[in-house]
Amino acid sequence: MSLLGLHWIDALVVVIYVVAVLAVGQYLARKVKGESDFFLAGRKLGKWFQFFLSFGTMTDPGQATITASAVYKQGAGGGWLALITLFLTPYYWFTNVWFRRVRLTTMADLFEDRFGRRFLATLYAVVNLLVAIVSIGGGNIVALKTLEPIMAKPEAVYTVAERQSVDDYHAFVQLRKERAQAPLAPEKLDRYERLKDRYERGELKSYVSYLKPIPFYLSSSLLVAIFIMLGGLKASAMVDALQAVLVIVISGVLIPFGLARIGGVSGLHAKVPDYMFNLFGSTSVSEFTWYSIAALLLVQFIGIIGSQANMTVSGSAKNEYAARIGAVTGGFSKRFVTIAWCFCGLIAVALFGPNLSDPDQTWGLLTRTLLPVGLIGVMIVGILGGKLAALGANSVVLSGLVVKNLYEPLWPGKSERHYMLVARATVPTVLLLGIGVAVYLNSAVSLLKFMIALLVIWGAPILLMYTWRRLTEMAVRVQVIATMLFIGVVPWFVSATPGLRQLPALTVVTQERSARVQTRANADDVAAGRAAAVGEHVTKVQRLEPVSVFFEEGLAHSNPQDFSSPMEGLGRFNIEVWLISLTGFDVTRLTAAWLLTVRYLVDALLPMALLIVVSWMTKQRDPERVARFYVRLKTPVGATLEEDDKAVAESYANPTRYDHLKLFPRSNWEFTKWDRLDTIGFLGCCAFVGFILLFFKLVLSLGA
Repeated sequence: MSLLGLHWIDALVVVIYVVAVLAVGQYLARKVKGESDFFLAGRKLGKWFQFFLSFGTMTDPGQATITASAVYKQGAGGGWLALITLFLTPYYWFTNVWFRRVRLTTMADLFEDRFGRRFLATLYAVVNLLVAIVSIGGGNIVALKTLEPIMAKPEAVYTVAERQSVDDYHAFVQLRKERAQAPLAPEKLDRYERLKDRYERGELKSYVSYLKPIPFYLSSSLLVAIFIMLGGLKASAMVDALQAVLVIVISGVLIPFGLARIGGVSGLHAKVPDYMFNLFGSTSVSEFTWYSIAALLLVQFIGIIGSQANMTVSGSAKNEYAARIGAVTGGFSKRFVTIAWCFCGLIAVALFGPNLSDPDQTWGLLTRTLLPVGLIGVMIVGILGGKLAALGANSVVLSGLVVKNLYEPLWPGKSERHYMLVARATVPTVLLLGIGVAVYLNSAVSLLKFMIALLVIWGAPILLMYTWRRLTEMAVRVQVIATMLFIGVVPWFVSATPGLRQLPALTVVTQERSARVQTRANADDVAAGRAAAVGEHVTKVQRLEPVSVFFEEGLAHSNPQDFSSPMEGLGRFNIEVWLISLTGFDVTRLTAAWLLTVRYLVDALLPMALLIVVSWMTKQRDPERVARFYVRLKTPVGATLEEDDKAVAESYANPTRYDHLKLFPRSNWEFTKWDRLDTIGFLGCCAFVGFILLFFKLVLSLGA
């Protein structure tokens, strides 16, 4: 017996999980006494809950889907989308202390506290409300694309149209394989181009699923809304504790089944091209090379500090040591499961070959192909739990921004119960808006790249706010508005306007090129005389299809039914590359890796340049407020709330009490000298970064 493509045992596992989640939410609802409990868990979370909250915030299973998809397309280098923050873990040793010591509720509060004006706080709340809604939409997309292939229809019940769609997909796969080896005949090329047009729009798949987007988005979001409305951040931390176990299980369970199917690690190397095991990608084939990874690291270093989750997670810690330990241990734990996700992406290449209809569904296809009854249910629970954890934490963050920085300033003096009702009502509202975003968007990997860039808008001023006394409010206003238009509004406007996304000057592609890659021969190579035996090292010439220069998800004909209609861009308009093209540089000569590098370098450097230049051109206001901000930032958190209040009062009475700790005395830079704990923690984190890189390299070399 099956239910929507699931065996009754798997369906039962899902039902039991949903009932348990609602029961936990109901139990925790009795412990939420006010806003502090709902938004920050009463600032009482110790290092274990901080670990679970940090791990759950960083490591939702949706990232497994995105990472496996990127690795499937790019090789091991694709894992850097999730692994790049490994290099930022020593950074967390300090930043989480900053967020705990400012003693605020939301990130928007930081702007009002630092500059004494509400404009930036309101703008931060509004913009990040929109950004987080996009993030929630991404979570919906990832969960859907993971579960769709798991709940696939049997071929026997296909309709005529569904059968034709699947047949067209297989025809496209075969034609693309032939095209990679040699030019196609005119009639085949015409059919290939028509099928490719449908493929780019997501119309061709290798299966048909029972799972439909709107019903899934509504039902799963309803579960998240009920759970978080009941228990707030403490509920999110509790489910993160369970989710930590589930993530570890679902991240590793596919590997033994996959290796057994393909003949172990030696079989993996026999079936997957050698360049796909390169940790830093192939300069000729991959989008992720050492220079694109460096650009990605730079933009993450600046942007990662801008997430509201930093204030929520660190602010809930009972002390700064718990905030540090939770962030660092949660971060390093994520890296190990990320390596497992990368390995699963390589297994997918060995199992399915390079022509999946939608690489974002790699994880779901692996689950359907490899796992037995029962474990499929566990996988579904892990994916749903990940959505619950990630969307739940996002919902609490957003409700805090709405209540503390938008609603309360307009309607002050209401009761705490009134504000709690508004906070709870915010949760289903933002989840509903997230559903609207999910319906509009398509690619999970493209969305992740976009979210990384969006964080820079606020990450740049927050980083300087903590470290540079000379930063002015006017500089932040100019930078935020300019980069918001540049990174977010203009690209969206171009992509949403047919007349612009169809401009011939914007629908150009990179130059077609060929690359020589070292790999192992397969049966087709032996049959064609290119090798004497399977597994023998051979050099192949791989024809690389041109990619869209200015649009993230490629190009397609504006009218799918009319092949003579103009081409139009799909996905985000890459304004950064367009800006470089205005200098006269021929951007069609760039590889995919250089396109990504240019994009992230511009996104990282432009905001910082604006902040520094405009700050020197404008006057700083209220130096007394600024002095109070920095002395509080340097005041260690007390063991109790009473002791902490006393320490802060002493600092306010003597704003220069910590000036002797400044690394650069009598300057505007507020970096402080490290103490023993700072030094040991930082060096320990750096050593562990090196260990994880070596471990990843070892994993990739097994069986070679």
